[in-house]
Amino acid sequence: MKKIERKIVGYKVVTDDEKAQGQPAVNDSNIVQMHEKVSRPEALSGSTYKIKTPMSDHALYLTINDIILNEGTDHELRRPFEIFINSKNMDHFQWIVALTRVISAVFRKGGDCTFLVEELKAVFDPQGGYFKPGGKFMPSLVAEIGWAVEDHLQKIGLLKPSEIPEYQRKIMNEKRAEYEGTREVVNDFPATANVCKKCSTKAVILMDGCMTCLNCGDSKCG
Repeated sequence: MKKIERKIVGYKVVTDDEKAQGQPAVNDSNIVQMHEKVSRPEALSGSTYKIKTPMSDHALYLTINDIILNEGTDHELRRPFEIFINSKNMDHFQWIVALTRVISAVFRKGGDCTFLVEELKAVFDPQGGYFKPGGKFMPSLVAEIGWAVEDHLQKIGLLKPSEIPEYQRKIMNEKRAEYEGTREVVNDFPATANVCKKCSTKAVILMDGCMTCLNCGDSKCG
């Protein structure tokens, strides 16, 4: 007799051939995937990110909790389960509650949730965005929430951070040193640099006749 300690999500009848060979049947239905009916455990682990903008005296604290599926097996998965945003500033209370509920629902729906990152980062504030320390431009508060979600998904392995090839990094460092020798530098990048459309950092300069980002390496020349 074997005690069942987990919720039954599927079953398969073992054939006579499998019994004769003495091999356990491979049953993909026993692998739990993320879906709406996955019950919330009593405790979840997660991360909290502080978002401070020059538009408000109070910071926002964004918490993303993860669930571990198939824990202790070869099919163990860590997936985001819910998101919360807290702040003393109540000006944006309604849309923040709505945003957290929608994002949490997408997390629990299962499937690919990484599309949320680009959707959130693409939101622009009609009143104008703001610059973060280091020269990174944020088109809106929602966009910065998107960057925080992207950072979390990279940490748990759902997204891979973009990496600049070593040869390109070497060329960038050489050109950057050459450029900084004759120009004023602010926040680690030239003061006259433009905002990069790819990484939102004020680090785009004209380099060898081509607009190039000194932060992420994006170039109009390919």
